[in-house]
Amino acid sequence: MKTDLDRLLVDYFQPGVPTADLARRVLKEAAKAGREVEDLVERLAIAATPRGISLIRPGRQARVETAAGRHLVDRAREELHEYLLGQRAFFSVPVDLSAAPDFQAKVLRAAGAIPFGQARPYAWVAKRIGHPRAVRAVGTALGKNPVPLIVPCHRVLKSDGGVGGYIFGTSMKQRLLGLERVTPVLEGCTSTHIICRVGCPQLRRAKPANRVVFASVEDARSVGYRPCRVCRPSQAA
Repeated sequence: MKTDLDRLLVDYFQPGVPTADLARRVLKEAAKAGREVEDLVERLAIAATPRGISLIRPGRQARVETAAGRHLVDRAREELHEYLLGQRAFFSVPVDLSAAPDFQAKVLRAAGAIPFGQARPYAWVAKRIGHPRAVRAVGTALGKNPVPLIVPCHRVLKSDGGVGGYIFGTSMKQRLLGLERVTPVLEGCTSTHIICRVGCPQLRRAKPANRVVFASVEDARSVGYRPCRVCRPSQAA
């Protein structure tokens, strides 16, 4: 489903000269989208241990006991904000799944292996973890994902192509899948000839005019780019 901002951007980039009023409306809708994302992230309660993010749920933020945990919560909020604005194609903040049962942890790790912008059926996850008949159990494990968004259970769909359930609702799941389809995954810098995953701190130093989108690391290598040592895009596929 297209948002008001989507429709305005289509109009803005149509052939011809856009009117000043249209440009103003595009900027207004972009600012509105940014505020909505900020509000959404602020409404999330995020818990962390010193080892990583352990819980994301709607609600009030609970007290995080350790300085390391607080740092991770702040980092998670920043990365979630960038992700929901289409400015990040991966999460670098660690997660702590040590409290999850062994079966669920395997399911969540399998979901985490689904590439950004892609989706897999529940049966694929069941087969990947070595329990091909446990499709329903896989669905239950994903439905209780303690760290949604960062652990991408939204990338798992029903075998018939249906969206399936989601802790934040099916509408949000569809929006996340749509967001990932239009967010670039790989960008290179023409001045350094380094290719990064979108969201890498190394890429922030690049001027917008010096950024170029690539379909794959192999495409970037073919024209002389080398993978970033920070975000390691070669491991993202």
